[in-house]
Amino acid sequence: MRIQIAPSILSADLVNLERDIEAVSDADWLHVDVMDGHFVPNLTLGLPTVKRIVKVSKIPVDVHLMIDDPDRWAPMYVEAGAASVTFHLEAALAPIRLAREIRRLGARVGVALRPATPVESIFEYLPEFDMVVVMTVEPGFGGQPLLETILEKIRALRKAINSVDGEIWIAADGGVTTDNIVEVIDAGADVLVVGTAIFGKDNPGVEVATLRQRAKGTPYG
Repeated sequence: MRIQIAPSILSADLVNLERDIEAVSDADWLHVDVMDGHFVPNLTLGLPTVKRIVKVSKIPVDVHLMIDDPDRWAPMYVEAGAASVTFHLEAALAPIRLAREIRRLGARVGVALRPATPVESIFEYLPEFDMVVVMTVEPGFGGQPLLETILEKIRALRKAINSVDGEIWIAADGGVTTDNIVEVIDAGADVLVVGTAIFGKDNPGVEVATLRQRAKGTPYG
């Protein structure tokens, strides 16, 4: 499938958020991190802000829940208009039931794994998900460098996904830049969640285009 670019507004200017969302409207997804200060040591925006983001974004919104009790909260983000909702395997009490509920409500469903979580833990349940988000940094804060050792997890996941029916995306979340994007794609990622390398620059729209151009140099670009 074609490589998809998902700018993460965790690195955007929250005072001028609508401006920054407009600047990346040529991307494929708008990645929105929701953090509760418990599952990860950071606190970001919540449900009311996501509802507003969905209304102003010209591209579909992918909500990444880095929170406790996603079993309760995830369906509310679908109802708020998110086109995709990702929850952490480590936080969900009943991940399969939750995945099926998100799909029933009409959104794509993703499951995210911390760097220390073995990727093999979801191999048996891959058809329950539309996307697996491999955290390539420790979740909670933007601007961290990509953990190169995680690329082997992406390779193992790609091999497992290729052995099952259906289209399941792999997202690499954290530390992706123009310098390492080809390496991450070659490992097997389809979706690239990029924060600082887009919003940390003067022209986020240009950075999206640059990342996409770099991706075109790969077999999947």
